[in-house]
Amino acid sequence: QVQLVESGGGLVQAGASLRLSCAASGRTFSNYGMGWFRQAPGKEREFVAVINWIGGSKYYADSVKGRFTISRDNAKNGLYLQMDSLKPEDTAIYYCAAAYRGTTFFRTERDYDYWGQGTQVTVSS
Repeated sequence: QVQLVESGGGLVQAGASLRLSCAASGRTFSNYGMGWFRQAPGKEREFVAVINWIGGSKYYADSVKGRFTISRDNAKNGLYLQMDSLKPEDTAIYYCAAAYRGTTFFRTERDYDYWGQGTQVTVSS
């Protein structure tokens, strides 16, 4: 089992930045590819970004490319999402997820084994 706990969400104005964190515990964190997903009100959960289990490769959804940066610190069992130039359409609950030996091709919910409870991000215009 892998336990995931997100933090860092909040209410910000458009153009601001936020940094989300995901603290992992349980099994060896470095064996897991990690992803960020989000779910806006009335919409399905969607892929945001992924970093592979080795940590050298990343992939982003087109909607966040150039504004968001995913990173990980295996020594701290931490996953991060730096979100810059936030837009109102980024408003959603953000979830981190873990997939054993996950690669950057892991871009759908069914690719992931473990999920956090989510953290709310609200961007006002």
